[in-house]
Amino acid sequence: MGNNMATHNKYKSFMFFIRKFKVIEPDPPQDLEEAFSKFTGGGPHMSVEQLHRFMVEQQCEEHYTLSDSEKVFERILQERKACQETVKIDHSTEHEITLDELFRFLLHNDFNGPLKTQVHHDMGAPLSHYFIYTGHNSYLKGNQLSSDCSEEPIIEALKRGVRVIELDLWPTCNKDDIKVDHGWTFTNPVSVVKCLECIKEYAFVASPYPVIITIEDHLTTDLRAKFAEMVTQIFGEVLYYPGEECCLTEFPSPESLKNRVIISTKPPRERFQSNQIKDNSNCPMLNESESSEEESFGNASPNSSRNEVETEDTNDSDRDEGSISASEYDHKPFLECSPDYKRIITIHNTKLKGCLKDKLRTEGEVRRLSWSENTLEKASESHGADILRFTQKNILRVYPSAMRVKSTNFKPHIGWMYGAQMVAFNMQGHGKSLWLMQGMFRANGGCGYVKKPQILMQKHQCDNEYDPTRIESMKKTLKVKVYMGHGWSSDFSPTHFDKCSPPDFFTKIRIIGMPGDVAKNKTKVIMDNWFPVWNEEFEFCLSVPELAMLMIQVKDKDQGKDDFAGQTCLPVSELKHGFRSVPLYDKKGEKFKSVKLLMRFQFE
Repeated sequence: MGNNMATHNKYKSFMFFIRKFKVIEPDPPQDLEEAFSKFTGGGPHMSVEQLHRFMVEQQCEEHYTLSDSEKVFERILQERKACQETVKIDHSTEHEITLDELFRFLLHNDFNGPLKTQVHHDMGAPLSHYFIYTGHNSYLKGNQLSSDCSEEPIIEALKRGVRVIELDLWPTCNKDDIKVDHGWTFTNPVSVVKCLECIKEYAFVASPYPVIITIEDHLTTDLRAKFAEMVTQIFGEVLYYPGEECCLTEFPSPESLKNRVIISTKPPRERFQSNQIKDNSNCPMLNESESSEEESFGNASPNSSRNEVETEDTNDSDRDEGSISASEYDHKPFLECSPDYKRIITIHNTKLKGCLKDKLRTEGEVRRLSWSENTLEKASESHGADILRFTQKNILRVYPSAMRVKSTNFKPHIGWMYGAQMVAFNMQGHGKSLWLMQGMFRANGGCGYVKKPQILMQKHQCDNEYDPTRIESMKKTLKVKVYMGHGWSSDFSPTHFDKCSPPDFFTKIRIIGMPGDVAKNKTKVIMDNWFPVWNEEFEFCLSVPELAMLMIQVKDKDQGKDDFAGQTCLPVSELKHGFRSVPLYDKKGEKFKSVKLLMRFQFE
């Protein structure tokens, strides 16, 4: 690298003058030069054995073998051969590498990325012990009110590793078939068969771990039977259910459900005469009108009779209507319905009547509860410890507010800090909240299941309850050094950021996590340079590193609004030590072909 790679960019400026800017790829950072010298004993070349020591001791790659080092050498030799027409090769060093070659190797994120690429968490615990990559209204292509419903967003989500797909089921106009639609809006429906078939085809493209289909059920009894038949025919043996008489007291594990599809919804049941929940002055109640986003859009299909559907059973998976009391919970009578439909439901979305503490009871069979982001925020103010205990055994799904019609998202830590497994996101949009979600599920090899930290699973004494809002004592210090950026000149046109000059890049670094861990910083601006070199280090003190996310953004400084130049979010607990190549992504979360940062991560 260095000056021999220099080229020039030309830009038109005031009065049509042409300005030339030299484009020079940077040399290896001084820290890398010093590390290279340390492991080579001051020599100009590094052997296979010395590279192995560098990877184990400097990069903390505990499982890195001599064979791995030999593979790296093979890769570097291939690059040498590709360059030998323009670069004179010293054949006396065929079994050694130079500092420049080590530098180029460290810029390969397929060899030297910031995170482990394999599944490494214990996958044998119950489903309730994991954060699960969850979509909201997975069938929508755009906003929540007028966009088209399609199987395409479902395919895209599954390719990204999303493990929970939501389908809203409604009767068609003639009431003899089923459609997937966002009820009481202007969205155009899609065939349920198309959705189920694409789930079958793409379910395990990105991960072998189970796909959960959450159903918002607005169907009649006959159509439920029809849906059960569709599901069993399409998925066959891939569909998992525990058996008609089986009451789960513990969820199965992701490992035991590999390559299986499971259904989660509210089981049909009798509609009790005291259907509305009565106020209990001795026990605080949640505002039930906030317990479902869908209530804001109405309860019936835009082209079906409201009364008819409700008489059959308004079985909206996000609603609390028809909740049952704690005393009725263990012996709830079911509405006459297709036994096949009841049988295929593995994760029951069961809501109990009574006060908030009753709704969060943990005795009996395991279940799922669905709350809006607003409901969770209000409930956590007074019952944070109860929510945490509930999520240790049961599943909590948290979904976006009805006000997010443009498919925006809430801050996912609202759910994660209380152990909510299914923080449901609108994957159709973009923004910092979605970046955080995408970053969290880059953990554990990107398999869509991330083991919850022990702090969320511990059984606390009443006088020593874990409180996510309380600032804890510091556990670790994370040191982040930003050396340089690379690749924009390959992925963008010379005038993409500025018509008159090269870009003026700077990097913003943020920690997002528990309230006491939140922090932000930024580098200086490097003017007129496609290959910015910052060499700046930042320290972050962390109390709960297991829930901390490192958000990185690169921007081009402008007089008005700064231009976006790339982003990534990385789970702090998964960061690999040492010099790392950090690939950057666009606003939608698609990885750039070439854009990356060279960084160093250290923990103390």
